[in-house]
Amino acid sequence: MSRPVDRRPIVVGLDPEPGHRMALAWAADEAARRRLPLRLVHVEGVPTRGYRGREVPPSWEGWNEALHKAGRQVLEEASVFVAARQPQLEVDVLLAESDPVWVLREQSRGATVVVLGSRHLSRRQEAFGSHSVALPVMAHTRCPVVVVPEPEHITQEPAYFVVGVDGSEHSAAAVDMAFEEAALRGAELRALLVWEPGPLRIFDEHEPQQECRRLLSEIVAGRHARYPEVDLRHEVVLGHPVKVLTDASAHALGLVVGTRGRGGFAGMLLGSVSQGVLHQATCPVIAVPTPG
Repeated sequence: MSRPVDRRPIVVGLDPEPGHRMALAWAADEAARRRLPLRLVHVEGVPTRGYRGREVPPSWEGWNEALHKAGRQVLEEASVFVAARQPQLEVDVLLAESDPVWVLREQSRGATVVVLGSRHLSRRQEAFGSHSVALPVMAHTRCPVVVVPEPEHITQEPAYFVVGVDGSEHSAAAVDMAFEEAALRGAELRALLVWEPGPLRIFDEHEPQQECRRLLSEIVAGRHARYPEVDLRHEVVLGHPVKVLTDASAHALGLVVGTRGRGGFAGMLLGSVSQGVLHQATCPVIAVPTPG
């Protein structure tokens, strides 16, 4: 008896401005690579630029209709974009009236990946592209969240992913995702364990560095056996985790991190490294929660 095929969709939160399409492009390409459906999600907010101004009547009913009209236009334009980019994709749309964070958290329950854009927006603009949505979604989602920057960043050949490793169960899930993404793209994988000594530096750092190398080798060994086609490079690097990871991933296809790492505790919004790379990285950031 054959196993059922996992058809959980790639979910993308739509930016209302038609010029910002990097997250949508990433999501469409990912759905095509994984042969999964794509779900376009828009939460009604302030009307987009094309529907602001004189045609909105000064009444609640008129304003509400303008929001519906703007939301339908956002979904229609996104659908046209996806059809031109990946015409074979199965696409469905959702126009919601609620808080964007709540909508995306609920959508993540049945999703393979949730994809968001990243750019600084004013409070009057739609929130899907801002860190105010990305951070809480990343902190409490049920599936990996990808935050794709605007504008497009410059990648490097040969193509590669970077994954941050710290030995925790959260980073183990990130390593699994990183191998999977690298295999899908035919890309290299650079696994980095960043060792940050405390304020009182010890004189002999050889032994702790050796322990870090042993831990890193153990973590990647079994996974590399499952993905032998992935060209793997792993290294222990001395420095601050956020700076090391963002510098290493400057021209990467993506940076993969766990949502929490060592030192995280129950109820913590998001690990400090995850937050730091989200604000500083120039490539897509893939934040991976621990399964279950």
